[in-house]
Amino acid sequence: MNACMIYVATSGPAEAKKMAKVLVSERLIACANIVESVTSIYRWEGEIQCDQESLLIAKTNHARREAAMARLTDLHSCDTPCIVAYDMAAGASPYLDWLVQETEAPQ
Repeated sequence: MNACMIYVATSGPAEAKKMAKVLVSERLIACANIVESVTSIYRWEGEIQCDQESLLIAKTNHARREAAMARLTDLHSCDTPCIVAYDMAAGASPYLDWLVQETEAPQ
């Protein structure tokens, strides 16, 4: 399987949409889903935090994964952003073919 998803916690929907549009326009990802509101609870600098965030789930191929993650890091507002990639174990062939096609460098 040549596809993966990149999970990103963002400060909110505006940041998530901006990131998605940049990465799609640069062909680093084929598409993204945005979950506009999630509650995140975590420890930061010794204190328990509870924040409202948005999730960005970006889909790309393995060849573009590292470049996509680097670009997301550049665009992110946090110093230590949650950006992690997960391999896709399986998927519908037409969708996966489209995903790879959309993330190929333009000819």
